[in-house]
Parts: sequence; C-alpha cells; structure tokens
Amino acid sequence: MFGALVVRGTGPVARDGPSSDGPAVELLRDVAADFSPRFERRGDAVVLDLAGLDRLFGHPRAIADALRTAIVDRGLRAHVAIAGTCTAAHLLAAHRSCPVTVVNRGEDAGAVAPLPLELLAQLNPLNPLNPERLSTFRRWGLRTLGDLAALPADAVSARLGAEGLRWHRLAQGHDLRPLQPDVPVERFEQAFDLEWPIEGLEPLSFVLGRLLEPLAAHLERRGRGAAVLHLRLHLVTRTLHERSLQLPVAMHDARTLRALLLLDLESHPPPAAIDRVVVAADPTPARVLQFSLLARPLPSPEQLSTLMARLSALMGEDRCGSPVIVDSWKPGVFGMKGFNPDPKPKAQSPKPIAHSLEPEAQSPSVALRRFRVPVPARVRAHEGTPLYVAVDRRGMTGGSVQSAAGPWRTSGNWWKQNLGVGSLPLGVARDRGIGSSFSWDRDEWDVALGDGVAYRVFRERGSGAWFLEGIFD
Repeated sequence: MFGALVVRGTGPVARDGPSSDGPAVELLRDVAADFSPRFERRGDAVVLDLAGLDRLFGHPRAIADALRTAIVDRGLRAHVAIAGTCTAAHLLAAHRSCPVTVVNRGEDAGAVAPLPLELLAQLNPLNPLNPERLSTFRRWGLRTLGDLAALPADAVSARLGAEGLRWHRLAQGHDLRPLQPDVPVERFEQAFDLEWPIEGLEPLSFVLGRLLEPLAAHLERRGRGAAVLHLRLHLVTRTLHERSLQLPVAMHDARTLRALLLLDLESHPPPAAIDRVVVAADPTPARVLQFSLLARPLPSPEQLSTLMARLSALMGEDRCGSPVIVDSWKPGVFGMKGFNPDPKPKAQSPKPIAHSLEPEAQSPSVALRRFRVPVPARVRAHEGTPLYVAVDRRGMTGGSVQSAAGPWRTSGNWWKQNLGVGSLPLGVARDRGIGSSFSWDRDEWDVALGDGVAYRVFRERGSGAWFLEGIFD
C-alpha cells in the first residue's frame, strides 16, 4: 500500500504556520519521515510507502487517520489518500474533496476512473499532458481517466506511440516507475563552542582531536573518506579564519587529519583567539587497497600526506612536490607540482633482446646528470677551446682534455635584466633566491678527460667564469 499527501489551499490552519506551498511541502516531508523512511516528493505532493505500518496501526483507515492527525498538528490543510499504487494515491489525493480517501487493494482503476483527464499533468510536471494531446483526447470524446483506460492499449500505441501508451497506463492507475525514496542530505561536520577563548596550537590540538574522532567514525561507518577537509575558526574579533586542505586520497584517520590541520595552521596561524571551531569534510567513496605478494608495499597515503605537510611547513609550500618540465629554453628551469604518486605503477613491457652484433645495437645509452647548482671550475683554454679542467669539489676529478665538442652558444632574457644578476648562472641565481627572469649568455662544451670522465662545461661570456653543468653517466 502507498499513501499520498497533497497540500490543499495556499494558507495553513494555524497563524504561525507556513505561508506558501514550498514550506508546506517540506512539512509534509517531515510528516512522511515520521511514518516511513521510504517517501518521495512529487511536485506539490509527497508519496510514501506504507508497507509494515499495519502492524502498528492496524487497517489502512487507521493509518490514514494517523497521517491526517499528524498533518493537522503541524497546522496544514492537506488531503490524504491510500491506494495500492503511487499513481492512484497521488491522483485521489489531488482531486478528492474529502480529507481522507482509502481504496482497497485491486480497486485502483475503478477509483480513479471518474477523475478528469487534466489530472495527468500533475503526475509528471517535467513531461505534462500538452494541450494538443488533450485536445486530441477530447476530439475522441474522452473526458475522464476511465474513458482513456477503456481504450485498447494496442490501438492507443498505434496512434500515439510510446507516449500515448504511458498516458494509458497512468489512466489505469499503474506506476510507470517504482518509488524512489528521497535521500536526506548527510552532512559530515562537527562543531564545538568554547566556554573560554583559546590561543595557540596546543590547546587547539585537543579540540581538534575531540571533533575529528566522531567525524572519522562517521565517515568510516558510511564507507566514505574525506577528499577535502575544511576548518572554520570563529575568532573573538567576530571574524572567520578558514582553511581548506585538498587531500591526495580519501582518508578517515583522525590522527592523520589532526596532524595535517595542525601543520597547516603552523604556516597560517589565526590572528586572534578562538571561541568556536567547526570541522567539515567533503566525502568521497573510500579507497579499497589490494596489495601484491610480489611487490614491495608502498608507504600509506596517510604517511605520505603527513610527511609532505611537515616538509611544506618547514621549507615552504612552493618548495616541496614533484618537478615538472617547463616549455622554456632556459637551462635547468623546471616547475613544481603537488606530490601525488600513482598508486598503481604502469607495467613496463619487456624490452626485446637485440640479436644483432652490429655496434649500433650494442652501444650503451649516455645520460647527462645535471648538477642542481653548477660547480665552479678552473679551465685553461686556447682560443676558447678548453684544454685542462680543474675542480675543487670532493669526489670530482680533473685533468687534461682529450677531446672536446662545441661550443654551443645559448642566450636569453637579455632584454630583462633582473637585479643586475645577468652574469650569474641559473643554478647560482636560484640558490640565492633571485627571480627567474635573469639573463644568460654562455658557451657550452662537452669534454672528455684522460681518466675517462666526461663533463659538460660552460663559460659565462659576461664574466668569463667556467662552471660544470653536469657529468655524463
């Protein structure tokens, strides 16, 4: 059995009740929620599933009277109808003048037969019965739902198609779709009002722990994890200090979430004392981990997130992450993005074995290992060509140059002199905290020494200084 509640009139019975249909329908939803967890709003009506209520109230008439009493107690004017289908209950509640209508099971078609055809527009507000179709029914001599239901279904489908067949089924009181219960909006939020304002992270840590433990338990019960964590601190100055953390993966560990919030507040502390703390989470489906027996397990996302938060608080947010390639001609330039490794590394296809004995097939690959900061060197040159390289850095050798290739002259940003550091190499300028719009003008050489070590060296044309750019491995 199904029931339908429809607001009748625009005003409530009580003076302090709602003054429009919108709040009135919301009150009907509250009444339906008190009786059944399965209810759905359909336009100005609320339809609910009454299965199982006969054990509490008895026969359907008693259920209808209980619904009617609950509605009157809320100060509303509404009609209640109980029938075997949602469609029949909705039609009867929308048209019948009596406040309570109860139809026995199996008598839905006969109960809705006297109702006018115009009621079909109230069943589906998104696809109502258009005036052209209604005029077609009137030309056929149809006035009530019973007239339309009495027509053969195959004849209606042949003339009006699938749409006409849907209206024919509705006129018989059938449901075109099952009841789709409204899912209440579930908020993952915890708040705490302090009796006395607090200052500092140590007392705030205890408050966050008290809030995050029930929030994490709520997320775990629902099979969810926090994708974004929001912190709102209400200050004694009547201002709001807000922070939002975009988490790399969904997590619901209270200790990890508290550590991330505290590390973020170390870099962005509130400017005044706190008298209210609110923590909220944007939920997302929790991850399911399946470890492999043949691969070493990776660190958990909670550990990685905490480590990156600690490094960011120590070094700065723009100094921690993963390097990315930048489309630029500047030597050694790169960008920085958030550290978010792929939990499922891509499987590498095995390389084919080379069966050829040609030198090209057996020659090893050579890679240049660049130094983060170019290493100063002393180079003796003849007409610009390096002949001898000396390095004071421990672990690096020098000696006579056996072969040299070059020079390759590169320059750029000479039109943007920045703080007079045009003669500094890229690594030195970045190490000194100077902006990236410096200029460079240098000659690069690849040199091989007598002991087999190969370097890439360059000479700054402005200062004449030599540096080691990297070593070939």
